[in-house]
Amino acid sequence: MYTIGQVSQMFELPISTLRYYDQQGFFPNLKRKGNIRYFSDNDLEAIRVIECLKRSGLEIKEIKQFFEWVKEGSNSYPCRKALFETRKTAVLEEMKQLEKTLAMLEFKCWYYDKAIQDGTEDLINEMLPDQLPSDIQVLYDKAHT
Repeated sequence: MYTIGQVSQMFELPISTLRYYDQQGFFPNLKRKGNIRYFSDNDLEAIRVIECLKRSGLEIKEIKQFFEWVKEGSNSYPCRKALFETRKTAVLEEMKQLEKTLAMLEFKCWYYDKAIQDGTEDLINEMLPDQLPSDIQVLYDKAHT
């Protein structure tokens, strides 16, 4: 069992956020002694799921729906799986966009390193769009598709 302070440190979440999650009903079996909340390993797993779903783009009301499905039991397995499949697809798409962004950033870092080294952008511009060094060409192509 863990106190709210310990859980706050473990997950780097404000105590107020954990209290809010509790108010939303995300920890139905949370133990209390007086005003002190004690989190179980199951509660910690719930926090991991909440944070995963938040990072995947869900809002609290949508996460709350997931926890309602959990309460419903095995009949909601298809709904829960569909939620995770949808979020997985969204995260994969976001990763693809981030990879494209990273390629552009890496290309531009090379670009300006080269421009600084040469004292001009003229040589780079002569190589564009398809005469760049092979490793840089890969970045350029990825950033521009």
